[in-house]
Amino acid sequence: MDGIVFFRTERHDEVIAFYRDLGADVWLEQPDCTILEAGDFRFGFCDRESADLEGIVTFVFEDRDGVDAMYERLAALADDEPRFNETYDIYQFFAADPEGRTVEFQCFE
Repeated sequence: MDGIVFFRTERHDEVIAFYRDLGADVWLEQPDCTILEAGDFRFGFCDRESADLEGIVTFVFEDRDGVDAMYERLAALADDEPRFNETYDIYQFFAADPEGRTVEFQCFE
């Protein structure tokens, strides 16, 4: 079974460009929704009058090198440098997309 997470967006083109710059590819283009794919992760954004800003879009990497490389690209948008989270045994950092949606970059350790 596969799945897709959808979000409403008020800034469709800017949000899609942000995630494509992170390495996501367009999986399916619909009249007012774009579904992106990053590895096995599919997520879509639909142009609406309000945006869904709850939840966290999380990208999982194989190791710290992948997280660190993404941090180098997004340092200006990050809340802090990557760090080890003892509670969940992960290495992570958080950033925000163009609408302020929380985006997490992590690897399990």
